Amino acid sequence: MKTNSIGIGFRKDFADEFIDNSNFSPDFVEFAPENWVDMGGYWKKILDKVTEKYPAICHGLSLSIGSAEDLDMVFLKKLKKFLDQYNIEIYSEHLSYTKAENAHLFDLLPIPFREDAVKHVVNRIKKVQDFLERPLVIENVSYYTPVAAEMSEEEFITNIVNESGCKMLLDVNNVYVNAFNHNYDTKAFIDSMPLDKIAYLHMAGHTKVSDDLIIDTHGQAIIDPVYDLFDYTVSKINPVPVLLERDFNIPETNELITEMSRLKEITTKHWEGVKCF
Repeated sequence: MKTNSIGIGFRKDFADEFIDNSNFSPDFVEFAPENWVDMGGYWKKILDKVTEKYPAICHGLSLSIGSAEDLDMVFLKKLKKFLDQYNIEIYSEHLSYTKAENAHLFDLLPIPFREDAVKHVVNRIKKVQDFLERPLVIENVSYYTPVAAEMSEEEFITNIVNESGCKMLLDVNNVYVNAFNHNYDTKAFIDSMPLDKIAYLHMAGHTKVSDDLIIDTHGQAIIDPVYDLFDYTVSKINPVPVLLERDFNIPETNELITEMSRLKEITTKHWEGVKCF
């Protein structure tokens, strides 16, 4: 994958664009493996065509790295086979939990910012990495209330990344959303992250619900303040892939191309001629 790569999430809603539209040419694609494991028939053929045309990253939804119960080894075995089959080098997941007592909650719920939670998550990440035989990449998530916090979000994330040896997926929009909702400084937060451990970046839009609440939705265009924060972030790190997320309310393809082009302009400004280490 090129060091200055701008990709987009592969969605069935506009799957034809990836194959048939010559003007629509992301540098790579990202998709949730859970949506494609055991897939056959028509959609398996479409996925095969897309992964033959584009490099691919997988971004999971159901590993539930923060859950109290044991890891789902049945799922992990299927996942490993899938990642190997499609030569997926980067597999990312959310720093959250989505299951309790094996009941899927269908939401990305926050893990308490506590030392015991750090140790629990670090142990689980190490087990996943050993089994999958590749680094796990964890994403900072949006959250709307902290739960029994004993440390800051920055300390929580940094401790987990450093102690587990995993990589980080830094979602710039999530930083903006959390900073707005919880009243902290976005740039100070970026500066506090383990920037040398970032594997790639996410960019997305959000929805403003009220004067004091915004929700991470991936269903709107990216706003200028998030682009500004992205610009600041890119200036601080070595070149990594950048992924545009758009999960619903899909606009005309030209709008997606425009957003990817703006991301490319920002990364080129800072990364042109910079070696990726």
